[in-house]
Amino acid sequence: MKSPDPLVERWTATRARNSSRPALLDPTGRILRTFSDIEHQARDLEERWSHLPAGTALAVQIGNHPSWPSVLLAGLRCGLVLLPLETTITERERTAALELCRTRALVTAHDGNSVELEEIGDGTPTPLMANPRPVLLKLTSGTTAAPRAIRFRSEQLVADCDQICATMGIGEDDLNFGVVPVSHSYGFSNLITPLLARGVAMVLGRDRLPRAILDGLARTRATVFPGVPVFYQAFCGVDDIPDLRSLRLCISAGAPLSAQLARSFRDKFGQPIHSFYGSSECGGICYDRSGEDFQDGFVGLPMQDVQLDLVEPDAPASQVRVRSAAVGDGYFPEPDPAKLGAGTFLPDDLLAPCGEGFKMAGRISDLINVAGKKVNPAEVEAHLLSLPGVQQAVVFGRSSALRNEEVAACVVADHNVSEADLLRLCRARLSGWQVPKRIFLLAEIPVNERGKTNRRELAARFAQTEK
Repeated sequence: MKSPDPLVERWTATRARNSSRPALLDPTGRILRTFSDIEHQARDLEERWSHLPAGTALAVQIGNHPSWPSVLLAGLRCGLVLLPLETTITERERTAALELCRTRALVTAHDGNSVELEEIGDGTPTPLMANPRPVLLKLTSGTTAAPRAIRFRSEQLVADCDQICATMGIGEDDLNFGVVPVSHSYGFSNLITPLLARGVAMVLGRDRLPRAILDGLARTRATVFPGVPVFYQAFCGVDDIPDLRSLRLCISAGAPLSAQLARSFRDKFGQPIHSFYGSSECGGICYDRSGEDFQDGFVGLPMQDVQLDLVEPDAPASQVRVRSAAVGDGYFPEPDPAKLGAGTFLPDDLLAPCGEGFKMAGRISDLINVAGKKVNPAEVEAHLLSLPGVQQAVVFGRSSALRNEEVAACVVADHNVSEADLLRLCRARLSGWQVPKRIFLLAEIPVNERGKTNRRELAARFAQTEK
């Protein structure tokens, strides 16, 4: 007899406790779904998708749609393998993802309340892999631009959810405010699974303008806001702040949080931002429980039930090996057991001990090879951010015929700051190979919808053209 799915089991208990209670709201406070409504839609979708063979890969591209919890439940009950896709990806990227995961069907949003299924390919089922069969695939590009998928079972999704809620103190009395994409690992683990496994209701929003988010937080009386640094930066520039007395927990993930931004937000809003560090491959890794350690890139201590082993314990900054019940089973289609598998994951990030915890200190893949010397972009960024008038800085490597790579930077600074001034100050404090060859002054640093800056894209945009 087949064992019941752990996430479906948790949902059954959740629904029994919360049957008529609101589960999903819009930013005005209007009820979109009760917990019973989610179950009714899930059963309807399960019946409509029952013809799909177990193991079929089902792509889901519906954005922050209220049908997401029902889609996941129906997929679990039908034995399908869900592949969340962000709505912002290009047609080329979507095609590549569908081919990579051998996807047979695609779910898209029909309207604000329902979704529709489109069968693609020749209709022949293509089992993704042997046991253990996943229930979810998360796309990641890793250290290269080539996509690959991470395999997850329900046990791992539930473990990540429990670690997040226990570490952050999130429970059924809370109301999550969701504007981060639920198709991404951060939104999925902080919004979708806590609703299903632990009964944490949520607001689903699509308007990412700062004023709209703040007004939505006030109207719904949301208590928890999972955000990214770019949101908090924008909030600090908003006047006439609405009443946010119900908001008790502000979380920041997706990109390192600067000490300056953390202080500015606390001074203006009267509460701290708690940094959260995680990865698609393993879920949550570290969390700043106090929000009061004002250090650039500080991420706190390991999450509850997560173990970190320093690869180079005596080095100033080291990779860490993550061990937890939430770590994915491996990559697909090409496994990489040295990096991911058997309950462990080795991120490319470098962590450095910092006070009562760790801080982000760059990535192995971001190191710049300048004539054989390795430059850590985070060190150059820290120096640039210490200079008068500099607000933001991102450092990256550009191809160089003479030195393999050269250091370059994009900076947001006060109007009276010039490239020549910054270069002069860098030469005074940095080693010669660390000094940027060029510093590009921008009005803003481009980021994606998760608040991340892509160094590879900046390197391509500001490629070396001088002879």
